[in-house]
Amino acid sequence: MINGDEDNTVASGKVAIVYASVHHGNTRQIATLLASQLDAELMTVEEAMGRCLKAYRVVGFGSGIYFGRHHHSLLKLVDSWNEAPDRVFIFSTAGLPILRSLQHTALRGRLVKKGCSVLGEFCCRGWDTVGPLWLMGGINRKHPNERDLDRARRFAEKLLASR
Repeated sequence: MINGDEDNTVASGKVAIVYASVHHGNTRQIATLLASQLDAELMTVEEAMGRCLKAYRVVGFGSGIYFGRHHHSLLKLVDSWNEAPDRVFIFSTAGLPILRSLQHTALRGRLVKKGCSVLGEFCCRGWDTVGPLWLMGGINRKHPNERDLDRARRFAEKLLASR
């Protein structure tokens, strides 16, 4: 509430961030940063299971990208809802973030099908050792780095400023 009037911006209400960070903590870094910037409640997918997320003004969803899509637990969470939050945003860490639009398709589609309005999407590099990449030590070993974190901060600022 701003000046007693209801406002639909991220800045005016409760925000939650739900994430899955399985291998190297890449996504946990981004989720933690976004939570601090947005003054959001941070929870893992497991903690979010069975909770009513509709009570939040905005909910962010993120994970690493596994074989071209968000972690299966995040997709399963969205599929399990009877009631969906109205406004959401999506984030991820990925070995190949240039493919973000394709990689976010499965989650974005599920959210839109549930009636959610997607406010924005963010993706940055993350250390990826999935499949044969582990043989060579993976790719993007030092990511997310400070530049990635700065981009995540700017993304949060845009969410706060959105109307």
